[in-house]
Amino acid sequence: MSTLVICALLACLIPFLAKAPLAWAQQQSGGYDNRHPRAQQQALTGFGARALAAHQNSFESLIVFAVALAVVLGTNTSGAVIDTLAITYLLARVLYCLCYWYNWHLARSLIWALSLACPLAMIALSI
Repeated sequence: MSTLVICALLACLIPFLAKAPLAWAQQQSGGYDNRHPRAQQQALTGFGARALAAHQNSFESLIVFAVALAVVLGTNTSGAVIDTLAITYLLARVLYCLCYWYNWHLARSLIWALSLACPLAMIALSI
């Protein structure tokens, strides 16, 4: 179970770590606008726009993973397979961000599917 708790902590950190390249892109576009950061983010193109999308998708994906963790913990379904799926999810999310930043769109889509399949499989194994 400690593996799942550590994975939960790391999963919560991913969206905030994905913010770093976005903040860098904002800084490159005339300085970080702390008064209106969302308006500045919406005006980004290229790398900046991809960094924003990766950051936002990290939050979106976290919701599905959090539900999977709640189901697994609530049903007391644990074990090596569940742990492996949780770790695979984390690795896939990091790779997803890298693929988004470097504009590797096909790999990104495949990795996105993997990162969605992992928590869905965790839920399915808890039934």
